[in-house]
Amino acid sequence: QVQLVESGGGLVQAGGSLRLSCAASGRTFSRYTMGWFRQAPGKEREFVAAISWRGDSTYYADSVKGRFTISKDNAKNMVYLQMNSLKPEDTAVYYCASSPLSRATTVADFGSWGQGTQVTVSS
Repeated sequence: QVQLVESGGGLVQAGGSLRLSCAASGRTFSRYTMGWFRQAPGKEREFVAAISWRGDSTYYADSVKGRFTISKDNAKNMVYLQMNSLKPEDTAVYYCASSPLSRATTVADFGSWGQGTQVTVSS
């Protein structure tokens, strides 16, 4: 089991940038696929990005490709989501999650979740 704590959310103007961080605890962190999801009010939780346990494969939702970058530092037990060119439609609570699967991109693939961090993009 991996425990996850997100940070870095906030209020930003459209076109701005934010960097989300996820601190993980657990001896086997380096063996997990890590992902970011988001959930806007009244909407289902949706996939944003994922990175393989080695960090050599990344996956992105079409809506964030070219704007968001996921990265992982196994030595520090950290996962990051660099978000650039933010849009009002990116407004949501962002969640960090871990999966024991080698490839994971759906909510059902992930077993451990953080508490979420709010990102608000103003127009």
